[in-house]
Amino acid sequence: MSCHKSYITTPIYYVNDVAHIGHAYTTIIADTLARYSRLIGQETFFLTGTDEHGQKIEESAKKRGKETKAYADEISATFKNLWDDFDISYDKFIRTTDEDHKVGVQKAFSTMYQNGDIYKDNYKGNYCISCETFFPASQLVDDEFCPDCGKSTTIVEEESYFFRLSDYEDRLLAWYHDNPDCILPKSKRNEVIRFVEGGLNDLSITRTSFDWGVKLPEEFNDPKHVMYVWLDALMNYVTALGYGTDDKNMDFHPARVHLIGKDILRFHAIYWPAFLMSLDLPLPKHIGAHGWWTRNGEKMSKSKGNVVNPKEVADAYGLESFRYFMLREVPFGGDGDFSQKALIDRINSDLGNDLGNLLNRLIGMSGKYFEGRVESDLVAKYYQAELDEVDASLAKLEPMIFELQLHKYLEELWRPLTVANRAIDKYQPWTMIKEAKTDETMALNGLIATILAKVSLMLHAVMPKTTATIIEALGFEITPESFKRIIRKGEILAPFSIEKREPLFPRIEEQLLVEKKPEEAPKKPEKKKEKQVDKREGIALIGIDQFFETSLKIGTVVGAEEVKKSKKLLLLQVDIGEEEPRQVVAGIKEWYSAKEILNTQVCVVVNLKPAKLMGMKSEGMLLAAKDGDGLCLIRPEKPKSNGTSIS
Repeated sequence: MSCHKSYITTPIYYVNDVAHIGHAYTTIIADTLARYSRLIGQETFFLTGTDEHGQKIEESAKKRGKETKAYADEISATFKNLWDDFDISYDKFIRTTDEDHKVGVQKAFSTMYQNGDIYKDNYKGNYCISCETFFPASQLVDDEFCPDCGKSTTIVEEESYFFRLSDYEDRLLAWYHDNPDCILPKSKRNEVIRFVEGGLNDLSITRTSFDWGVKLPEEFNDPKHVMYVWLDALMNYVTALGYGTDDKNMDFHPARVHLIGKDILRFHAIYWPAFLMSLDLPLPKHIGAHGWWTRNGEKMSKSKGNVVNPKEVADAYGLESFRYFMLREVPFGGDGDFSQKALIDRINSDLGNDLGNLLNRLIGMSGKYFEGRVESDLVAKYYQAELDEVDASLAKLEPMIFELQLHKYLEELWRPLTVANRAIDKYQPWTMIKEAKTDETMALNGLIATILAKVSLMLHAVMPKTTATIIEALGFEITPESFKRIIRKGEILAPFSIEKREPLFPRIEEQLLVEKKPEEAPKKPEKKKEKQVDKREGIALIGIDQFFETSLKIGTVVGAEEVKKSKKLLLLQVDIGEEEPRQVVAGIKEWYSAKEILNTQVCVVVNLKPAKLMGMKSEGMLLAAKDGDGLCLIRPEKPKSNGTSIS
């Protein structure tokens, strides 16, 4: 990818349901990056779309009595229509049911096979249809449930083609090491590294248990196989550019930023770069994984009736305000909480008082003292200190936007507005004009206009219509040329006249959407499970070196709570002498209460790769012994310092 080209992608959204606030958040971030890239003069390709294959889609269509493609068409259209309503500036909306996408995926499969990275074998394991993922028995919750989504898994045994993912461990670790910002935020990179260091298994990449997917290339003569949804889906990032067909836009590859939710980080940060390595294609510059959204502090779910409909919010409060709120409210990578109160506070304070009111003050001063005229040629003479302070803030911004620190970007961008409002209060133009300080007063007018112009140009990618309105009032247009002239070169504004306008952000006094009362989720009947009998196996002897590969440490439980949906699990925070406690999900609830284990010491295996249990990350395992009388934890005989090694 040329440094003058910018390729920005969202994940392709799965068509098992309509778009929600999380989809809108990802897409608004991507749209902001794409708009900014265009504004600074980069040739930009912005990709979004829908992922439409897999067993889950096939089953969803059957439940609704619809033909699978017709169902996929219907849901895909809801995403495209929403992005069009939101004026999302995508260059291509890809669907995995597109014929040229299928051709590209088949080419990739053939190339990987020719490169020795695909082989045929049999697979048996616990498969979660909802997550489209196999899980080893050791990761299951209560011997049955998916560790990510909590739904029942099914035993699947079938012939499969495998990708030699295990061959790419060292190359992946080298990539993470050599490119410290390849995964953002950087804390997520550390998670991925720990996972890969724990060892990678080869990846099953075809299925024979359903038909809704991309068939293998004809030369394989194996029509019962369809490609695994993640191989199919991930390849969209290159098939959208013409891979396998005309290659016409492949010079945009690799992506400057792949934007995703944190729940699909493993697929994008491990599988995708390994596929690209197999195809001898360059790797992305950044993979950005954002957090999830709650509503009023609660997890969103249909049963609670608290799912945020982004279209309803945008229609009620304005799309531009919604865009600003989403990007400003939460640091990228962290989980965010949506509430109407927080949104109203942002609109009234940041947008109304700081930005909108500054334009009103400029209009008022210009009209009262100079018949609407604004000139900026004397700004540097009287207000150089304010200009320097503004430019110091603006100089920090561009790195933040491409490092996905959008929360900090907007926080820093608001500082010049504070400088402007403070200057009016400090220099008091109403007093200066009485003292016949006409030049100083006009220069102050020019300072306010200059700050509004610079802030609006830097804010344009976030709030394109609002900033276009402000810039039009200041007598020019938002273009790469005006950006270069005013931001890069620091040129002053040409003289202009400004007219009275309606306030940009009228004050909101009360919530505009009716909050639905949450409903209790229906309780699912508990499944009776047959008691499993342990079978003794022969003991495999290991060397002392192998034993010492396991890191065991003493820790104190500093936090403990029950996992409500599980009969076995407690969620623990264990201090093992590190900067922050480790989170450990332990299956000991039948023998220990959260209150009983709190502030006691335990023995922890600390170098296990992180696992997910019921959607919660577990970063270790407690040592315990279990026999016919039950389970007891292995503990130090006397209190020991947290982090003490066990040998």
